[in-house]
Amino acid sequence: MSAATDAPPVTAPANPIGQSLRDSLVIARRNLIRMTRIPEMVLFGIIQPVMFVILFTYVFGGSIKVGSTTDSDVYKDFLMAGIFAQTVTFATAGSAAGIADDMQKGLVDRFRSLPMARGAVLTGRTVADLVQTSITLLVLAIVALLVGWRPGSPDPTNIGRVLAGFGLLLLLGYAFTWIGALIGLSVRTPEAATSGGIIWLFPVTFVSNAFVDPTQMTPWLRHVAEWNPFSAVVQACRELFGNPGVVQSDAWPMQHPVWATLTYSIVIVLIFRTLAVRKYRRAAG
Repeated sequence: MSAATDAPPVTAPANPIGQSLRDSLVIARRNLIRMTRIPEMVLFGIIQPVMFVILFTYVFGGSIKVGSTTDSDVYKDFLMAGIFAQTVTFATAGSAAGIADDMQKGLVDRFRSLPMARGAVLTGRTVADLVQTSITLLVLAIVALLVGWRPGSPDPTNIGRVLAGFGLLLLLGYAFTWIGALIGLSVRTPEAATSGGIIWLFPVTFVSNAFVDPTQMTPWLRHVAEWNPFSAVVQACRELFGNPGVVQSDAWPMQHPVWATLTYSIVIVLIFRTLAVRKYRRAAG
């Protein structure tokens, strides 16, 4: 009998979903271990949003009108939902650079030699980035409390609403990391991935309700801001946190910001995960 006959047949995994989940967790663990060995990655990721909080609070506070007042204390509460949202979306650049770095170092070729699900490499990476973003968001919330941010009333039932707000932030942040994954697979160097991962975020975050009231914008720009996914999560967080600055608008995302954030996040994940996995398979083919 020939050696080819004696060799065991190659079969598909009995539970491909289970294998994909296990492989994704392995990759996520690998990236989390890497973060602990390079703590400056987490440190610098925390410093930037903290600087934004301090600068916007003490430089712009009192000079930007919220509603009918320029009270700096009102602006603190108005500001924080925007800073939180900016922080989770700017994590996109880190995701793009990390994946581009893995591609450049040849880790993709190493993963190709392993019997693992193709999409697990990207899913594991985005999950690890979500953990890092959660840590950054926690530190940022503490800093916000120290500079005077107060989410809503002291009613204990408000805690659930506050946690729901942070949950929406992390969900949108996770969705945006898939955009970063696609960018990281589409460029040749981590430097290009960092630039490509962050440059488009500036119009997304600033043409929104994050830092100024959209009613002060020109009509066409206001419509763009009101239908911006970033504006939806900021509006949702202000409602859930009980903070000032909730936009009065007829636009559906502004009237139903929680549902809009959920819808936007799911659509972004479905579209960009599909594109990123397809790009990864072509790159690894």
